[in-house]
Amino acid sequence: MRYNQSKNGIFVINLPASMINIREARPADAPHLLEIYAPYVEKTAISFEYDVPTLEEFEGRISSILCKYPYLVAEKEGWIVGYAYATEFKGREAFRWTVETSVYVERSQRQDGIGRMLYGALERELRQRGFHSMCACIAYTEREDDPHLTNDSVLFHERMGFAIVGHFHRCGWKFDRWYDMVWMEKLLG
Repeated sequence: MRYNQSKNGIFVINLPASMINIREARPADAPHLLEIYAPYVEKTAISFEYDVPTLEEFEGRISSILCKYPYLVAEKEGWIVGYAYATEFKGREAFRWTVETSVYVERSQRQDGIGRMLYGALERELRQRGFHSMCACIAYTEREDDPHLTNDSVLFHERMGFAIVGHFHRCGWKFDRWYDMVWMEKLLG
């Protein structure tokens, strides 16, 4: 994240979406990606992890994913502002044409189209590699006033062409409350 000093303090620079560069992630990007991911773990139920991974663990995740699947980052003027990746859906051989996808955008950069750009690039890469479908596992809340989760991710995926194919109730426990999970799917082939 890039900051400039103003008279009133620090503010984040926002640049037009046309200035975004999308490239393949590298393990060396881990500190920046972890900086984006940590608030999702610490302050939201978007991630069901309780603890922020260590830098070494996060580097290992990136390296492992890159061995078989695309992992993309979005940059504005060289600063990473978001990332998206695909991972194994299930370990059985018959599932090899299906992936699970994730996208995270630096919180101050949300609503700027970065997630759409990342998912669009990820989808193109998955098609080129011959994958058949994308699935997303998304935390879901029944409460409109939930301080840790909105259903914006579900709406985002619907706008990206995904459809809900499963709804699991009270399956994730975080912040002393139960959360649902929905599975969403988009066919590529």
